[in-house]
Amino acid sequence: MSDKSTDQTTKSAPAASPEKSVVFADLGLSAPVLKSLQSVGYEQPTPVQAQCIPHLLSGCDVLGTAQTGTGKTAAFALPLLSKIDLSKSKPQVLVLAPTRELAIQVAEAFQTYASGLKGFHVLPVYGGQGMDTQLRQLRRGVHVVVGTPGRVMDHLRRKTLKLDELQTVVLDEADEMLRMGFIDDVEWILEHTPSERQVALFSATMPAAIRKIADTYLRDPQIVKIKTKTTTVAAIEQVYWTVSGTNKLDALTRMLEMEDFDGIIIFVRTKSNTIDIADKLEARGYSAAPINGDMSQQLRERTITQLKSGGIDILVATDVAARGIDVVRISHVVNFDVPFDAEVYTHRIGRTGRAGRSGKAILFVAPREKRLLKTIERTTGQSITPVDLPSREQVNKRRIEAFKGKVHKVLAETKLEFFHQLVQEVSDESNVDAQQLAAAFAYMAQQDKPVILPEEKRSARAPAKRNEGRASEGRRSDESSRRSKPAGGRPERASNKPSRPVLDEDGKQVDMETYRLAVGREHLVQPGDIVGAIANEAGIESNYIGRIQLFDGHSTVDLPAGMPKEVFEHLKKVRIRNQALDIERGPSTKKHSADARKPRRSAEFKPGADKKPSADKKPFADKKAGEAKAKRTAKRPMKKPVA
Repeated sequence: MSDKSTDQTTKSAPAASPEKSVVFADLGLSAPVLKSLQSVGYEQPTPVQAQCIPHLLSGCDVLGTAQTGTGKTAAFALPLLSKIDLSKSKPQVLVLAPTRELAIQVAEAFQTYASGLKGFHVLPVYGGQGMDTQLRQLRRGVHVVVGTPGRVMDHLRRKTLKLDELQTVVLDEADEMLRMGFIDDVEWILEHTPSERQVALFSATMPAAIRKIADTYLRDPQIVKIKTKTTTVAAIEQVYWTVSGTNKLDALTRMLEMEDFDGIIIFVRTKSNTIDIADKLEARGYSAAPINGDMSQQLRERTITQLKSGGIDILVATDVAARGIDVVRISHVVNFDVPFDAEVYTHRIGRTGRAGRSGKAILFVAPREKRLLKTIERTTGQSITPVDLPSREQVNKRRIEAFKGKVHKVLAETKLEFFHQLVQEVSDESNVDAQQLAAAFAYMAQQDKPVILPEEKRSARAPAKRNEGRASEGRRSDESSRRSKPAGGRPERASNKPSRPVLDEDGKQVDMETYRLAVGREHLVQPGDIVGAIANEAGIESNYIGRIQLFDGHSTVDLPAGMPKEVFEHLKKVRIRNQALDIERGPSTKKHSADARKPRRSAEFKPGADKKPSADKKPFADKKAGEAKAKRTAKRPMKKPVA
């Protein structure tokens, strides 16, 4: 790498200046990739994305100096996906990452950005994962491989990873790979790649060893330097809760009850989640409404107006729908789903703490997302404080105090002569004292929302420890899949007992159909993964999802009969752990005879066995439900529930 090339490239790098607003559509990305970006709510690129994308699209090598959290994953993933040839089955892109956590994160990002590319496959490879699974997927064909240096070397030595059609190599967090002692491995891998490949090297710092690699393996690279600045507001209190064991929605409800809030924005990743969570919060007594990209601009503006005026208190939003929202009364921002990009996080929490007011940001973080938490802290230059989930006792105390407060307010501000007379009449008729009557009226007043939380029930089959460390929204323990094999090593047969019937709101049995899914134990799939995917993507409550059985190479699940065609076709494309569901009606043995063996051990899972579906839900959600819900909410203001 020469000084001459450095001077030239520095001049040629497009500037992402605040004076000129750049959008992704301006950068030359392919139509399917732009469509995927629209679906996840990304509109405007970060500086590193605006500078890197044109260079990588043109085939230039890139040397980028950028901190983690500046959006550099999308900076290389988006242009490389735009150049992918789906007709080829050998890897065209190789990404080297220092840790398996980062490898998984990058692979997931590729999968998200490639949602519009039918037939696209990405494979993370790292130590600690079964080699057989990786070999099977490599034989099937992949377009992008994301791996740690050690495991990539293993595959190259075994000749199971073919790089003869490789177009681009990405070195992500090169300085971290240097610190961990992988730099010799990186050089060895680069020497085994085609000579005409494109190289993109990203590093937060540029020590001599990294500079040497750039000089040796990059050809006239384009230089991109991004300075990171702290963008969070000091007036915003930032806390996080580690998702563990408790349903995320239940945890959210407890936190809301303990907070003195005015207006709240809850950020989620998907459009369907905005509707689902808003519905469930409203059912729990909160004035909530969804806002997402599927809603008309007029309706979105009306919903925001309701938030400003106090007609609603909680907005459940995607990032794209929340762009430009400036409401002074927003006192809290809840990151229900942790953002993949630190800059997105700062944009989110910047919705509170405005006009000289203080604000609070609450972040839900699953154990496997702790790396993202550290990235956010490093990028913003501010620490985020861990908090414990409010206990049942704390919530009950808060509710009792709030109830007493409402009683005192009524006594002080309301004329009660009519009710005095009414109480006296009831007392005379029933021969009970005033204290008994007051207790009866109090019970009637709080019947829809009890003053105290019910006792927590713990399943004997699924102790709490089994769920610790998981993102538990929509997930349940699968104890049977963890049973030891019987003596002699023979696989245990699945139970032949019929699954418990699924009932509708009227107590009538729901007609169910069995569906076959092309995911199983060999893909490291758990029943909770299946429940979450179907519930979120099909708009079906987990209560309507029947028995799940896991086999080696596939699974079966019972779902309500009459699945709409558009839902069925959509589910075919949904992916779990980078594997397409490829859903089929009925347990098929024609194309999958090898998979039709009995499961190695019992893996029955009955999400709908514990409770009836809520009365206001249909098995399959209407696609227009979000807009209809928002219209209803906009017309009828609601009051904030008892805290």
